[in-house]
Amino acid sequence: VQLQAFGGGLVQAGGSLRLSCAASGSTFSDYACGWFRQAPGKEREFVAAVSWSGGSTFYADSVNGRFTISRDNAENTVYLQMNSLKPEDTAVYYCAAGPRYAAQISVIRGEIEYWGKGTLVTVSS
Repeated sequence: VQLQAFGGGLVQAGGSLRLSCAASGSTFSDYACGWFRQAPGKEREFVAAVSWSGGSTFYADSVNGRFTISRDNAENTVYLQMNSLKPEDTAVYYCAAGPRYAAQISVIRGEIEYWGKGTLVTVSS
């Protein structure tokens, strides 16, 4: 599976951005997917995960209630809607897919089979 994330940019605190991740190369609906981020000087961290069907989602405490992950299997795309952005959300955001047929928990645990190239989100205060 090849993943390509886009949609990052510069936004003021309190604003919104929508990230997209386009997948190709395999049956997209066989994979639980997620978003991770890495801020300058920090380790990569989990942000959100979505199950194969899109019916189940899970979020890191730091973004719960502000971010929404979703997927469109017909379009082979995963989205991350980010609202009420804060300066501490500034990071490179990566989309990811877990092992084929693995449950969503694999993504939450960081058991990632495929990584996309990141897209930079900068939130100004």
